[in-house]
Amino acid sequence: MARRERPQLITDAARSPEQELREREVRYVLMMLLRAVCVVVAAILVATRPPLLWLWLTLCIVGAVVLPWAAVLLANDKAPRPEHQLRNKLHRRPTSHPDPAHALHDREHRVIDVEK
Repeated sequence: MARRERPQLITDAARSPEQELREREVRYVLMMLLRAVCVVVAAILVATRPPLLWLWLTLCIVGAVVLPWAAVLLANDKAPRPEHQLRNKLHRRPTSHPDPAHALHDREHRVIDVEK
């Protein structure tokens, strides 16, 4: 069976809220799984007592404490709005048709009177 390729992205439109939520959920679950691995490895280390036990336990405990905090922050973090993205500020394209509302305030107006 042929593998289905992902469609190519040809727009600057933002991802849908459902896609963003799904990505944040996956990121959260992966970080919590990594935390669980840290706890299990710490338990195994205590049982086996390898050399440099204090170092390995410190790393596992730091991972088990820091990962939930980071996972919650990243899970609640939404993508930046387009006007706050550095990429958009660096690659700003000039518009050929300015917004009429702004055009009225940006320059002085010349009035042509047709009636005599």
